[in-house]
Amino acid sequence: MSDDSATNHDDDGSTAEADKTTTEAEPKKSRAGRDLPAALGVGFSLGIGIILILLFAPKLWYVVVAVAFAIATWEVAKRLRDGGYDVALPPLLVGGQAIIWSSWPWGTTGVLVAFVGTLLVLMVWMLLAQGINHAPVNYLKNLSVSVLVLAWLPLLASFGAMMVVQDHGAARVATLMVVVVCSDVGGYAAGVLFGKHPMAPAISPKKSWEGLGGSLVVGTAGAIGCVVGLLDSQWWIGLILGPVLVVCATLGDLVESQIKRD
Repeated sequence: MSDDSATNHDDDGSTAEADKTTTEAEPKKSRAGRDLPAALGVGFSLGIGIILILLFAPKLWYVVVAVAFAIATWEVAKRLRDGGYDVALPPLLVGGQAIIWSSWPWGTTGVLVAFVGTLLVLMVWMLLAQGINHAPVNYLKNLSVSVLVLAWLPLLASFGAMMVVQDHGAARVATLMVVVVCSDVGGYAAGVLFGKHPMAPAISPKKSWEGLGGSLVVGTAGAIGCVVGLLDSQWWIGLILGPVLVVCATLGDLVESQIKRD
């Protein structure tokens, strides 16, 4: 009996040791459910890289946007297909690149022409997706989702890309990114430390009103600093720009969250 007790004791000790080892091997996550060190490392590296591009080779910003949104289009289309939507990926990838790159030489006119052209291709592509002898399945639903991806990703990205070819373009892009990063950092910190009142629990349970307050404070401070330091303009412009960008970023996050849930 003593041998059995000893064996059980050893088993309990081994199990506890294994549990401890497993726990230590798992990456530590914050209250927001993220692997915070990894997230900070990736974000810091990307931020430094983009800042260097904007400082020394601003036209490469187009390459960054084009590559990033090609990957984003691929990923979103994959997720939508997993959710039962038949997304027309080839015309979205080709047309998306046409929309982004046409904004460089031709501005908004080039963007509009490329967008409308891609839209027409999408309509025909989805019409003939099952072949000429078969009627398309869920044509309106799948076409609508494909158009949503086209407008949401490459169309909006083209305006972000165009900023860099304007006067003080690199500074404007840097201001936009700094304010958004400040908004994320302020919202994350305030949400983790003080978040008690969910903003839209049915859409994004982890977003809180306290987090929004932190985003507004830190984002507005970042906007004022960038407007004065990078754009050489009046500080009160940052007082307006900051809240506008923070609200837009927050609403964009909520839209993205709802799309993920659907």
